[in-house]
Amino acid sequence: MSNLLIRNVRPHGGAPKDILIRNGKIEAIGQNLQADGLAIEDGRGHIAIPGLVEAHTHLDKSVWGMPWHENAKVATLRGRIDFEREKRLEIGIDPHRQSMRQAILLAANGASHIRSHVDIDTTHGLRLMEGIIETREALDGIIDIEIVAFPQSGLVTRPGTVELLDQALSNGAEVLGGIDPCGIDRDPKGHLDVVFGLAEKHGKPIDIHLHEAGELGAFSMEMMFERIRALGMQGKVAISHAFALGAPDYLRVAGLIEQIADLDVRIVTTGSPSSTVPSILRLKEAGVKVAAGCDGIRDTWGPWGQPDMMDRVRILGMKNGLRRDVDLGHALHVCSTGGADVMDIAGYGLEVGCNADFTLLVGETLAHAVVEVAPRPLVVKRGRVVARNGIAEVAIP
Repeated sequence: MSNLLIRNVRPHGGAPKDILIRNGKIEAIGQNLQADGLAIEDGRGHIAIPGLVEAHTHLDKSVWGMPWHENAKVATLRGRIDFEREKRLEIGIDPHRQSMRQAILLAANGASHIRSHVDIDTTHGLRLMEGIIETREALDGIIDIEIVAFPQSGLVTRPGTVELLDQALSNGAEVLGGIDPCGIDRDPKGHLDVVFGLAEKHGKPIDIHLHEAGELGAFSMEMMFERIRALGMQGKVAISHAFALGAPDYLRVAGLIEQIADLDVRIVTTGSPSSTVPSILRLKEAGVKVAAGCDGIRDTWGPWGQPDMMDRVRILGMKNGLRRDVDLGHALHVCSTGGADVMDIAGYGLEVGCNADFTLLVGETLAHAVVEVAPRPLVVKRGRVVARNGIAEVAIP
């Protein structure tokens, strides 16, 4: 049902209002709205915000709902990548089933959109992406899924990967990924030339994992900046993790942030507790678009994480040392409207004419809702109630 009247909610924590939805879009927001014949929901005075946005995850990786995976691997990036690539079939990670589980839980917890990086490699070809496409189709009307073709195992060092990425971009992937041009491929020019060349060929945006910290990460960023300027790709490139922006050299980081703002490069952070991370307040001051994601959720890399963007808001708040109410509100913004800005989601928001994608939160204020651990009372997607009190309307496989 895409026609609905929700009474007594507080948009963004403000005064109580009603929200009238027709044909999946917000038609009116006001008091004592009338709509004969429409289904009516009581919002019970809860806060309403636009749908949460999971802007960086890996739907093809989670072992959620499977027998416990004992993690005995040494925690090196290369080692985790290789183990996962070669063992995921043996472990039984079915990309469709596991992505369904994670995506449905994200929807139940208030998310309306997901950007998922999906491994493209010469071991699995496009099989993992095909599983996520199946999930995307199955959950149409529940949650929107955008796919990043992600060469996690390397690009120029693994012959055949470039051709697979080319196919992926022609067969359902909306975004092209990349990873640590120096640390993984050890050929920053070769890696970035391929990534930007393929993106230009297909007219697709880019989202690059950059775990490289300190001066190495700064070097890789500056190589990206050169290509953005040369190709006119301002506003088309996101850098995920961007650990180099957490470096202690304040002036060096300031120079990078200035270029990021000038080129409209988007930053996607996970607020990783074990790494240096960008300051979301410093990026806000510079006018940089910032999103967030949960990254891997209970996978072969580690046991941590919840499929819940409000949990990630709290992680961002703690990692960034946030205490003021206004700053907690900004952490929530990063996990909602910030994600929509980074992903260029059309029709997003809680205003007349926007798509009716929103969630209710428990709390007196937005800051209170951030710290209050409570299920989402109601989640609406395209005018349809898809979850109540943290339980999705669609069954989890």
